[in-house]
Amino acid sequence: MNKYQLVILGQGSAAFAAAIKANDLGIKTAMIGGNATPGTVIGGTCVNVGCLPSKNLITVANAFYYAVNNSFEGIKYDKDKLNFKDVIEQKDRLVRKFRKEKYADLVKSLENVTYIEGRGRFVSKNSVEVNGKKIEGDKFIVAVGARSNIIPVNGLERVDYLTNEEALDLKQLPESLCVVGGRALGLEFAQMYSHFGTKVTVLQRSERILPEEEPEISDALKQYLGKERITIYTGTTINNVRKSGKNKIINFSVKGKAKEIEVDYILFATGRRPNTGGMNLDKAGVDLDEKGFVKVNNEMQSSVPHIWAAGDIIGEPMLETIAAKEGAVAVENAFTKQKKKINFNEVPRAVFTYPEVASVGLTDAQAISKGIRCRCGVIPFSFVPKAHIIGDTRGIIKIVTDSKTKRIVGVHILAPHAADLIHEGTLAVKFKLTVDDIIDTVHVFPTLSESIKLAAQSFYKDVSKLSCCIE
Repeated sequence: MNKYQLVILGQGSAAFAAAIKANDLGIKTAMIGGNATPGTVIGGTCVNVGCLPSKNLITVANAFYYAVNNSFEGIKYDKDKLNFKDVIEQKDRLVRKFRKEKYADLVKSLENVTYIEGRGRFVSKNSVEVNGKKIEGDKFIVAVGARSNIIPVNGLERVDYLTNEEALDLKQLPESLCVVGGRALGLEFAQMYSHFGTKVTVLQRSERILPEEEPEISDALKQYLGKERITIYTGTTINNVRKSGKNKIINFSVKGKAKEIEVDYILFATGRRPNTGGMNLDKAGVDLDEKGFVKVNNEMQSSVPHIWAAGDIIGEPMLETIAAKEGAVAVENAFTKQKKKINFNEVPRAVFTYPEVASVGLTDAQAISKGIRCRCGVIPFSFVPKAHIIGDTRGIIKIVTDSKTKRIVGVHILAPHAADLIHEGTLAVKFKLTVDDIIDTVHVFPTLSESIKLAAQSFYKDVSKLSCCIE
């Protein structure tokens, strides 16, 4: 029987961050790779069937669509033919490159880490079994991720459907697509395929898309997507689905009125469920929540003192970057006396539609619910000179503050490159900066990041009446 100081179950972002940190600390570690999601070989979701391939395809789709649909009077292109097969093959090469260089080759270089391919399951509190062999550990980190959650729909068992994995690997461009789900993943795939030329319909159960975001941002993005001929229904209930030859028919209701659409494919983007099944976590005594995610404290420790968990297996926020931080923090807390904690309020998130959505901290409503008497500054991106320069003034920025102290408690952006812009807001929330701190900071002109300073200035002035470079 093999004995290790640390056994890591998983092979994605959280597991790799944990393995790298353990290697740095000189900890004898076994990393057991393999989980319940078929497409996630070494490297996990992000590099194989998540961030990397999806953002590559989104970038290609944007380049194709906006080359023709641009706002510059002096540049007009005829619509060229899209070779979708080549687009997918280029994406596949990128995935293979990163999987090899950033994961497969990397793990071989970690001298204190032994990689074992296979799915591990607990046989006791201090041992797991993989490939018929028992592995014993002093401490464990569970980081086996999550996979697509498919909501129950009448007739679905007789109809083929897509998840994000299959939707990234189609060999032919669909003529029509129905996306069930109007949050980040659903909207990203909806716009991506729409930009490639697919007729797309989105069905969202709640009354607005991106229901966790500020209402101004959700409403504006819905308007922008609608102008790009993406049909979005909110407040929907799916009654049933059925086949019609090679196509699929979705019967749904909106405010009590039944509707039907016929499409080539249905893509489900209805959340994620944990890969805890079959791991025998009950034999280790690990507590799960009602959805099957591992319960942890803010030090990433489970209900069992020598078992930690990190990444999508612990639930929201399911982001590659925070998964990595969780994995590293879990190792440090397991083997050092630092007892690091993660403040999830300081974690930025993004939706890679175009324009993008990015947020950090509290929304207006969340601040009020916490007893903060808040004040907000909201400006449209048409107030930002750089937006006019790039020919795209779509967007909104909203800063949420504590009215007593002027401290920034949330920043919410809908704009081109919002995912890059949000980091100033992240630092503001993390280090408790005020709107005065932002105003006092010189920003480069002309830039989109000036929008944050303009939003801060809006607490005092009508920024529509300022000159370009007013302090």
